[in-house]
Amino acid sequence: MMRDGMMHGMYGSGMAWMMLWVLFGSILLAGIVLLLVWAAKAGGKGRNQTDEGALDILKKRYARGEITREEFERMKHEIS
Repeated sequence: MMRDGMMHGMYGSGMAWMMLWVLFGSILLAGIVLLLVWAAKAGGKGRNQTDEGALDILKKRYARGEITREEFERMKHEIS
């Protein structure tokens, strides 16, 4: 009798640990997927902001008189 109870207890405990590891692995996998999605979205935003920033800087340099109209037009064409 005791032997059947012990075996059932061991299997029950092992099953609980297995379910815990499956849960942990699922949470870890979901976290990695979310991190990759976030990184992809953040990378795309950074490129757009950089392009807009370059044009803004160019306009400011032209407004301060650091570059001529010809230089402004040439650089504007190069960054767009």
